[in-house]
Amino acid sequence: MASTQHHPYARYVAIGDSQTEGLGDGDEEHGYRGWADRLAELLAARNPGLRYANLAVRGRRTARIKAEQLAPALALKPDLVTVMAGMNDLVRPGFDAAHVAADVEEMFTALTAAGARVATVTFPDIGRVSPLARRALPHVLELNARIRAAADRHGVLVFDTFPYRITTDPRLWSGDRMHASPLGHARIAAGMADVLGVTGHESWLSPLPPLAPVSVLGAVTAEARWFAGFMGPWLWRRVRGRSSGDGRAAKRPALAEVAVAVAPAREHRGA
Repeated sequence: MASTQHHPYARYVAIGDSQTEGLGDGDEEHGYRGWADRLAELLAARNPGLRYANLAVRGRRTARIKAEQLAPALALKPDLVTVMAGMNDLVRPGFDAAHVAADVEEMFTALTAAGARVATVTFPDIGRVSPLARRALPHVLELNARIRAAADRHGVLVFDTFPYRITTDPRLWSGDRMHASPLGHARIAAGMADVLGVTGHESWLSPLPPLAPVSVLGAVTAEARWFAGFMGPWLWRRVRGRSSGDGRAAKRPALAEVAVAVAPAREHRGA
């Protein structure tokens, strides 16, 4: 799985949507960390001179990521870029895997032509995380296949999450079931580091302890709370043509040195 390219990287730029921005790993008051920040910290531990920018904005679909983030990323002259895009397309009506993958491939083309090492991510079986997304499985499979093919054409590294059951463990997902939890973001960062050839992060695949059984009543109650607290408001924004990213800008638009920060998320025991 690992790359043969030698680290250290010096200029890392992350582009994408809410997962790359870090939702689920922090809050609005104190800010979001997320897997890309965590990956930058892992890389900076090997190369303290690393500089890092994060151009991701929540709610962005792939075409808009390409339109708004690709040129600024190229202007920063990165030697490493991560591209995570497509989830906001997958969960909306009218999804077209070919169009989404074409936009992703345009980003691969431009970034690799500029000399950057590029890494991307496939999507897990999101129907195992949220029952309402079970019908999306054919779309996930098609988009993943197209991303892998485009990556192969351009020498892009792929962190392939779909084959591994651990990626749908509920403890790796936040309460909204749309974003990774702190533990999930830590696992994504470790998995991406492993793909990039940074040694010592193979444990991202380690299984968690078995979950405690949940009663039928408990499961029904949890579904009702999730729908009222997260799914309902999300649908209401869609009906009104709104996005969670309206009026927002990138949290880290310029390259800056990385503070190697706090300890990784603890492995939760039980539910």
